[in-house]
Amino acid sequence: MITIDDFKKLNIVVGTVEAVEEIEGSEKLYKFSINIGKTDPETSLPALPAGRQALRQVLGGLKPSYKKEDLLGKQVLVLANLEPRKMMGLESQGMILAASDEDRKPIIISPLEPVPNGTIIG
Repeated sequence: MITIDDFKKLNIVVGTVEAVEEIEGSEKLYKFSINIGKTDPETSLPALPAGRQALRQVLGGLKPSYKKEDLLGKQVLVLANLEPRKMMGLESQGMILAASDEDRKPIIISPLEPVPNGTIIG
């Protein structure tokens, strides 16, 4: 079990998928550019000047479930303060939150209605 204080350490924000690219040699991963709003990319806290948007490069194993064109413009939940990780020679700067169906295919979790990029979950 975790405490509420442990949960509060997670910076989960809403972001919009701006671009999706294939990663050469990967059967599962896409490279995403996700707009997470007016969020400081160093601290993951809302802090950027008005009009400036933070884009995150996030790698996600969503290829088995989604076509690239179906993901463009989609709002997703991003764990924004996850330590960056290298995969396939690229850095992932967060994690898209997803559930798994009975076949263990990822299903993206997203808001039922549009909300501003950077909206904090929790």
